[in-house]
Order: sequence, then C-alpha cells, then structure tokens
Amino acid sequence: MVIVGRSPEKTQAVAEKYGLPFFIADFSRLDDVRELGKKLRSTYPHIDVLINNAGGLFGDREVTIDGYEKTMQVNHLAHFLLTNILLDTLVASKATVINTSSVAHKTFSKIDMNDLNMEHSFTPNRAYGNAKLANILFTKELHTRYEAKGINAAAFHPGIVTTSFASDTTSYLRYIYRVPVLRKLLRLLPAEQGADTMVWLASSVPGKDWVSGEYYYKRKIARTHDAANDAVIARQLWDKSEQMTDLA
Repeated sequence: MVIVGRSPEKTQAVAEKYGLPFFIADFSRLDDVRELGKKLRSTYPHIDVLINNAGGLFGDREVTIDGYEKTMQVNHLAHFLLTNILLDTLVASKATVINTSSVAHKTFSKIDMNDLNMEHSFTPNRAYGNAKLANILFTKELHTRYEAKGINAAAFHPGIVTTSFASDTTSYLRYIYRVPVLRKLLRLLPAEQGADTMVWLASSVPGKDWVSGEYYYKRKIARTHDAANDAVIARQLWDKSEQMTDLA
C-alpha cells in the first residue's frame, strides 16, 4: 500500500504510523500529478488497486496555475490524468480503479461541457456537484473503454463523514461539519465507516461481488443523476479531459 498526500507533514505522519511508503503531490498543480505518475509507474510495475480519493469543496471561484477551476481540477482532472499516466500498468495488472464520488452529484450538479471551468453561474455547491458527477462519468467511460482489457472500475459515495470537510467555504454544508448538534442529528459517520464501501470494493472480486462501471453506496448499487448514465456525455467528458490535461 502507498499513500499520496498534499501536506508533507500530515502525509508523513500517517505513513510512519502505519509503516507505509508515501509520495507528496498537490492536485491543484497538474505538473505535480505528472511527476507523481512517473514516480509510481517507475517504482511499482504492478498495481492491484488505484483509489482516486483526493478532493474538496472550496469557497469562491479559484483558477489553478493550470488555468482551470480548482474544484473540477482537484476532484476530477487530476484523477483522470494520474489514471491515464498509469494506464499501461493498470491494464497489465488487471487492476481495479475506485473513484470517490458523492451523493452531492444528484443534488447540486448541472454540468455544461462547454463550461467545465464554470466561468458562468458559479457556486461552490454546483462546482462540487459537477465534479462528483464527473467522477461517475469517468468511471463509466473507463469501464466502457478498458473493461475488455482487464480494468474494473467503480465509484462510490462514502456517506457524510465526521471530518473538517467544507469548513473553509461559504457553502451551507460547512455547518453540517462544524456544528456538533447537526453532526449528531444527521448521524455523521466516523472515518472508518465512511471507508467501508471503498475497502469492500478494493478487497472483493469484481464481476462476482460487484459490477464494474457502477456507483455504490453502502455496498449496493445506488441511483444516480440521469446525466451519469448518458454515454454521450461520458464520452464528451473524457475527450474534453484529455484536451485539458494535454493527453490528447
């Protein structure tokens, strides 16, 4: 197992606690992702499972050094780029790719393929919803293109987990995570329970225990936004993501 994190101090602390190797990369910088991909590819010729879990809900609209809206880049484009850099290894390994999405994709998304940067009608919630929808669309298109070559892919919703998520945003969601009474009323999950479906997907057998290309919650296939099942949108997002990450 290998850990990847943005903060050198926090990542090293977790890695040392469990005796694991680690790498540092800031997903708001695509050059960091490219360098990470190269290191992983050269260090690990076999990869059983790739878990794309980095993400966040941010405040006012922010453009990264790469020129992209930060929420979409950190939650989707960076994962898309890393997965594609590792693609040959993943195919050779018949790997599983797991993408962390969210039920927010149903509540907030209104994705526009001509405005992935959200230069119009930006809100933190909509940006996050769009990015989480992109996670599912990416999962489905990855399955479509590479399932026959041995890759299995799944997206999942971890539930509402007791973390500091969204605490520095203007989104009303921050109150769910900040206010103890709301945390108790909404029965926020401890991190271990939030990771349950992810661990299950990573450790069980695709094709037997779960279906590649689907979106899961509590170890079961869950309903999605209608757009998540649109093969045309999934293909368009893949093509657009290739252009934005210079993979085309």
